[in-house]
Amino acid sequence: MTKILVIDDEPSITKLVGAYLEPEGYEVYTAADGNAGLKAARAFKPDLIILDVMLPGMDGIELLSRLRRESDVYVIMLTAKTEETDKIVGLSVGADDYVTKPFSPRELVARVKAALRRIEAGAGSGIREARSVLSFKHVHIDAGARKVSVDDNPVELTAIEFDLLKALAENRGRVLSREQLLEKVWGGEYFGEIRVVDVHLGHIRQKLGRDDLIVTVRGVGYRFEDESL
Repeated sequence: MTKILVIDDEPSITKLVGAYLEPEGYEVYTAADGNAGLKAARAFKPDLIILDVMLPGMDGIELLSRLRRESDVYVIMLTAKTEETDKIVGLSVGADDYVTKPFSPRELVARVKAALRRIEAGAGSGIREARSVLSFKHVHIDAGARKVSVDDNPVELTAIEFDLLKALAENRGRVLSREQLLEKVWGGEYFGEIRVVDVHLGHIRQKLGRDDLIVTVRGVGYRFEDESL
């Protein structure tokens, strides 16, 4: 059974989320603070985590930062704030998605289902497996093993980051808009802000260690640039 961990200090939220997810066949665990959440993540090894930003003790950002040192589990962050800073910081330390409170439980369930479909498929739901291996002068992408290396050095990417990079690499030299990337990676099932693409790509650039591989085309989108072998 698919396991989901909900980390939130509001009992009403954990009960609400559980009430909507459990009938879908998911096994739901809960934790009410950051320290308990980290312990639960290590003990239960969930397939997906729903994590509140504002937690007593260790907050959600710190918890996620620690979690990312040992796991690439899919994380959806919950925030009661509408400021861009919370969302950008959360995504920059490794969150895959975010939902702003108050939220629609049905929307959250839809996001969870979409994320788990991508995880179970082993690739982005909207990405065609045209080639299993993409090799360039600097970048090597093994779609089957979901591994990336730059100049023969392995690069650890989250599921979303891998799918975004692969989508761009499969269209080398072609500009893809944010909308096109959302469609390819999220399969038209994303309900949040489009800037999530910018934040994830910024994170990918940092991990690749090169700024010249993903080019920003102002007002249009992004382009992958690397020489074919």
